[in-house]
Amino acid sequence: MALPEHLEALTEIVLNNLQNQHDWTELNTQLKPDLSRRLISGLPPRRLYVHPDEQIEIIKAEKNRKEHIPQPPEVEWVLPTHLAEKWSPKAFAAVFDAIDTIPPGAAPLDALGAEDDSSQWMRWRGPQRGKRMLLAIVQDDSTVLYYLMHDGIVKPRQN
Repeated sequence: MALPEHLEALTEIVLNNLQNQHDWTELNTQLKPDLSRRLISGLPPRRLYVHPDEQIEIIKAEKNRKEHIPQPPEVEWVLPTHLAEKWSPKAFAAVFDAIDTIPPGAAPLDALGAEDDSSQWMRWRGPQRGKRMLLAIVQDDSTVLYYLMHDGIVKPRQN
């Protein structure tokens, strides 16, 4: 299935930006025919999101262990869009329905630095995490803005 040129160009702009401006690695694109567009998956240089409950559990675990628990990045989904596109909640729901929680090729849970699966803070990692994606919005001058989106209601962060 051939995509319109403008959607292919959007994907290339975002891929280029992620790789050359934000140092992402393991970048791949996947055509989602039911969405009629490509999604990007990749590994950011540092972790993009820590669930508030996970943050609390990590602090407790670090206090008990008296050592720092590493926070390696996880493979993330990226949805390339243009500022002029009109998106509705129904359209975003279709994207979330079309993706798995973890993009294909993501590192297994044991590679994330966990000694065992019994750690409470691991409940928000890997396949257990909620679906999320980075919304990449491209402006006419090729500026790219990123917003982290979650599927459903997510507890807000505490400062």
